[in-house]
Amino acid sequence: MTDLTCTRGGRKLFGSFELTLDAGRCAEIHGANGSGKSTLLRIAAGLFADYSGEVDAAPCHYLGHRNGISALLSPLENLKPFERLGPGSAQGALDRVGLHNECEVPSGQLSQGQQRRAGLARLLLGDRPLWLLDEPLTALDSDGRRLVRELVEAHCGQGGAVLCATHQTLGCSACEVRLGA
Repeated sequence: MTDLTCTRGGRKLFGSFELTLDAGRCAEIHGANGSGKSTLLRIAAGLFADYSGEVDAAPCHYLGHRNGISALLSPLENLKPFERLGPGSAQGALDRVGLHNECEVPSGQLSQGQQRRAGLARLLLGDRPLWLLDEPLTALDSDGRRLVRELVEAHCGQGGAVLCATHQTLGCSACEVRLGA
């Protein structure tokens, strides 16, 4: 990201923002509510176009505030279409995030933490070098937070990169970027 400037609702969120995220690295974006953390991730994902500057982002997985799963479908049914993105199976991803016993339950009947885990499982399907995570620790218990840290560390250890907007530190070796300071 080079010379990135974004204004929303007549208020400048950030100006002349610069960030280079190398392979194998994780960066945590911190800032107050409304400082532009989610907007920055959406720009990197190509989901928000009202900005100036340059963005050169690798193919990515984006996990936003919402988990991107249908409440009517089971976690397995939600993930099946993503199997075609590359290596990995939906069942294997659900096992990895601790949902092996809930893979056939309609997602709307799962707790918020279990729904978050189902969203996280999508990261394990398809080979995307960049993960864009918006508040990935939301609704997770201590085991779930540890899981996120393990997933991020494994992804970075395999040469991937992670850009994470968060109010809670992930607990892994990450550089910190502060918006609105």
